[in-house]
Amino acid sequence: MVRHWFFFAFKGCMSPTTELTWRFGCFMAILGVMALWELMRPFRHLLVGRGSRWVCNLGLLALNTVLVRLMVPLSAIAAAERAQSSGWGLLASWQGPALVTGIMAVLLLDLAIYLQHRVFHAIPVLWRIHQVHHADLDLDVTTGIRFHLLEIALSALFKVVLVLGLGPSPEAVLAFEMLLNGSAMFNHANVDLPGWVERPLRWCLVTPGMHRIHHSARPVDWNTNFGFQMSWWDRLLNTYRDEPAGGTSALQIGLPNRRDPQEVDRFAGALALPFQAPHHESAGRSPRA
Repeated sequence: MVRHWFFFAFKGCMSPTTELTWRFGCFMAILGVMALWELMRPFRHLLVGRGSRWVCNLGLLALNTVLVRLMVPLSAIAAAERAQSSGWGLLASWQGPALVTGIMAVLLLDLAIYLQHRVFHAIPVLWRIHQVHHADLDLDVTTGIRFHLLEIALSALFKVVLVLGLGPSPEAVLAFEMLLNGSAMFNHANVDLPGWVERPLRWCLVTPGMHRIHHSARPVDWNTNFGFQMSWWDRLLNTYRDEPAGGTSALQIGLPNRRDPQEVDRFAGALALPFQAPHHESAGRSPRA
């Protein structure tokens, strides 16, 4: 009997070096595919373009990758190894098939990230940090990796605590991290997905058309469609919106009072954004869809 066959590809990949290799390889492959797709079938014309925005967004990613390791020394995968060796977590006593355990872990982690996203919108101080992600005046594959250092650090700490309490296998956590990163780049991409593909797909997965609504400059839109991977959570918890207010053709990306590219789409400006006077004290509660 092959143990953990669902995560067979990740067996033996739990050292820091090999973990980084898997994650970096997956990141570069998806970034390249989505960037090429955007060039061939873009959904909309970019207002600012790629040049300065990509320098900003990729620069934030590089900074976060280096500094978060120092701020949160224990990674989620290392936390999973610690929990597994110590028998910690809700899943530790589960005696079912490894495949089922792995799927349960990925789904529970995905639900937790959905809830975390809602919290970042609901609490004013966290919204000030999270607005760096929403302030991008264009939406493309690099917006999916555009986050402030403080948000990434808090998210990393949350995932460590969550993994210690849940007790998933390291393979499940690695699979989840790669899926989360890949799906974020996919659903932020500026790609024209045909309706006959988009509409059925969003019953299960978060699609570019679904998540694009979340990046609307209208609060009634940006307080919906919080999911990154599975669209079920928005539907089940009443935060799903099918179309943006005013229609897709009138959709404006970004924040209403953050429209200066020099402020929001430059590296220094994006880093300073949470410490400037916010345009809203809070993103407000999620409306009923």
